[in-house]
Amino acid sequence: MRQKIRRGLAALLLGALTFMPIMTETADAADIPGEAQPGRGDRLVGANFAGRSEIIARNGAAATSQPLATQIAISILMKGGSAVDAAIAANAALGLMEPTGSGMGGDLFALIWDPAQKKVLGLNASGRAPAGQSLKALTRRLGPGKPIPSHGSLSVTVPGAVDGWFELHARFGKLPMAEVLAPAIAYARDGFPLSPFIARGWANNFRRFDQLSDIIEEGENARKTFLIDGKPPVAGQIFRNPDLANTLSLLAAGGRDAYYKGQIARTIDAYMKRIGGPLRYEDFASHKSQWVEPVSTGYRGYDVWQIPPNGQGLATLQMLNILEGYDLKSMGHNSADFIHVSVEAKKLAFADRSRWYADPDFVKLPIATLVSKDYAATRRALIDMGRAGTPETGIMPESHDTIFLSTADKDGLMVALIQSNYRGMGSGLVPDGLGFMLQDRGEQFALDPAHPNVYAPGKRPFHTIIPGFVTRDNQPFAAYGVMGGAMQPQGHVQVLVNMIDFGMNVQEAGDAARWQHEGSAEPTGEKGDGAGTIYLEQGVAPAVADALRQRGHKVEVKPGLHYGSYEAIVRDHANGVYRAGTEMRVDGHAAGY
Repeated sequence: MRQKIRRGLAALLLGALTFMPIMTETADAADIPGEAQPGRGDRLVGANFAGRSEIIARNGAAATSQPLATQIAISILMKGGSAVDAAIAANAALGLMEPTGSGMGGDLFALIWDPAQKKVLGLNASGRAPAGQSLKALTRRLGPGKPIPSHGSLSVTVPGAVDGWFELHARFGKLPMAEVLAPAIAYARDGFPLSPFIARGWANNFRRFDQLSDIIEEGENARKTFLIDGKPPVAGQIFRNPDLANTLSLLAAGGRDAYYKGQIARTIDAYMKRIGGPLRYEDFASHKSQWVEPVSTGYRGYDVWQIPPNGQGLATLQMLNILEGYDLKSMGHNSADFIHVSVEAKKLAFADRSRWYADPDFVKLPIATLVSKDYAATRRALIDMGRAGTPETGIMPESHDTIFLSTADKDGLMVALIQSNYRGMGSGLVPDGLGFMLQDRGEQFALDPAHPNVYAPGKRPFHTIIPGFVTRDNQPFAAYGVMGGAMQPQGHVQVLVNMIDFGMNVQEAGDAARWQHEGSAEPTGEKGDGAGTIYLEQGVAPAVADALRQRGHKVEVKPGLHYGSYEAIVRDHANGVYRAGTEMRVDGHAAGY
């Protein structure tokens, strides 16, 4: 009997040990297997937590959030198209295949490595508030003390994505736009099978629309466009959108003016007038994307690039500047020290985010100060390694539904492109017969006249979506992104630290267990929630969660939370190849040729 008990205890102990993360002093990627997962087999190469191997190809690569869109991008590259052609083709297809995170009614940002100039270029293709609606008129419509609604016409800003396509194509396109858009048009007419994660989001969006029907002025067009027999399509079901095929065909034939000065803009104008919305034809006719100078900071020999505000990319740079003062590798990946200092850096960066990030055309922003190493040093001094901090907002709402994609071609052109309608599918409003939903990005304006991000006619709202790019020694290293509202800067930092500090490859860097902090103040004027809450994936050891709680953090291990979705392409100069990885948590796919 005693022998049986001893054998039983030994078995229990062995079982418990298999669920403990194995760490070494060097903490290389191969030494961080993560937690054992019941029912999962063991990998034969690389880190055991990785969902798949990285994709390695010589001539070109693509990584998107939907497998068919990745195939389209690769097909465009194989026809002689550029990485920009491939990115536009994939984005157009995602507007059909993943309308839960993208579409022609939304905005776009891109970072491009131009091998001819040997530099990173930035495009801000985000839209502006209606020129004919003042802050006073908006607040009067809302009523005393009411915020901008999450859905309906008052949250709609000019969609900038299509203009972004044509701006990118004018500088870097090789194939005619009609050929670039042809795959998306064909799939819209003939249909495609829905993928699992997107199907779940599709159903969730329509549940939300039903709940918010009192603020969405018109919903029948959305139901006719996106439901089949009155129900959201399910995974594997064939979905068609002939209206979207016709709209894309107008672009293929008439270019960007078909959208902003032609039939599409006039249709939206008439629709808005019919439902009482403020957006007008003149807002479309005057819209223009903006080429911007990306902002960068150095991190352990790498240069990390972001689009300047009205986006939140500066938060990534601010977090990295703070973390550069710590030996993260010696702390150990996803250790209590590592997560604690990362979260504290996030809180400090997000305090500035809530205070300063806004459209620089309307307010002077201290960008150089915010990303300086001296400023990071003063912020770093506020971190107590033994206690959770609660920084206030005055020291120098959102959605996780976005698409990001990376493409790269044989000539060395690399693209990081992000696109979104903001809250999932967007505002709930589908203009008559166009096949796409208008974004609700205007919800992210503040209404306090003293705030830099306050609503104003013709102003761009604060944006969560950010592409990322990394160079080293003036050569491209990575085009990457992590989708997911306020998770995006946090995710950017985690995947970069995984690669740079912990030696993970491009796929492992995204597959490693993540943390997410929520509760910081928002650029909309919403106050913070004290120290906030740290959410952890199950791959973070229970002992780490306990240690964080002892430092005063509120911690929840929360499977199923959206910890961001990731795509990236890394340039391997030594071997003359691209290495690509994509999100294993959802429907993502990477490929090359």
